[in-house]
Order: sequence, then structure tokens, then C-alpha cells
Amino acid sequence: MRDPLSGTTQSFRLSYGDCDTVGIAYFAIYYPWMERTYSSWLYDNGIRAGQLSEELGVYVVGVHSEATYLRQVTVFDELTCEVRRERVGGSSYTLGFTFHRGDELVTTGTMTFACRDLEHRKTPVPERIAKLLHTLEPMPHS
Repeated sequence: MRDPLSGTTQSFRLSYGDCDTVGIAYFAIYYPWMERTYSSWLYDNGIRAGQLSEELGVYVVGVHSEATYLRQVTVFDELTCEVRRERVGGSSYTLGFTFHRGDELVTTGTMTFACRDLEHRKTPVPERIAKLLHTLEPMPHS
């Protein structure tokens, strides 16, 4: 079996398109990287986010997201995004994300997902997903 912690990070270098006119990272660039890191981790562990209805009989919908910007990030900085476990509930879960520039923590974020059945009603987090979520390192709290 594959190590479920493999694929928990994605690295990227900012380009001009990620930044405002003075070269500072545009606040919204973090959200696609959080989703990309999460969905790539699922993929690496045999779960296709876009096929959950067929494979597990559920939809997983985003219901909340946020980011906290701790340090200024500029064009050509190299960042690493890591997905962590924040909370796993009965029908929803929250993932935490850390963005590092080298050893420096520059941004944190969260995304909360809710599970719905094929009729769009609240439904429990499927056991396969819940087990996988529990393999993630917990989000550090200060």
C-alpha cells in the first residue's frame, strides 16, 4: 500500500501572474494551491475528487475557506503548500494548509468540506475518506 502521507505537499514558484503590479503575491493565489494540494493527495491515494458520486455515492462540497497572511511573498519566491488535518466530523471535515518559503511559515489556510448524498442531503463522511483523513498530520496550533 502506498504511504498516505506521500503527496501531502506541492511546491511552486510565483510568477508575475500571481502578483499585483508591485510584485507582491495576490491574496487569492493561495486558494487554488490549497485545493490542488488536497485533490492531488486524494488522487495519490486512489480517490478521484470528481468521481466521488460514482465511487462512494457522495458529493463533497466546499462550504468555507480562509487564509491568514503572515509574511509578504513576492514574485519568484518558491513556496511549498502542505495539507494537514484540522477536524473530521460526522458529515464534514476541515483541512489545514501551511505555506512555507524555505523554513519560514508565510501563510496558513483552511478549507471545510461537507458531504452530501446524491439527493444533496447531509450524509456522513465515507469511511474510506475518514480513514485517509486521519493519516494526515494534525494542523499545528499556537
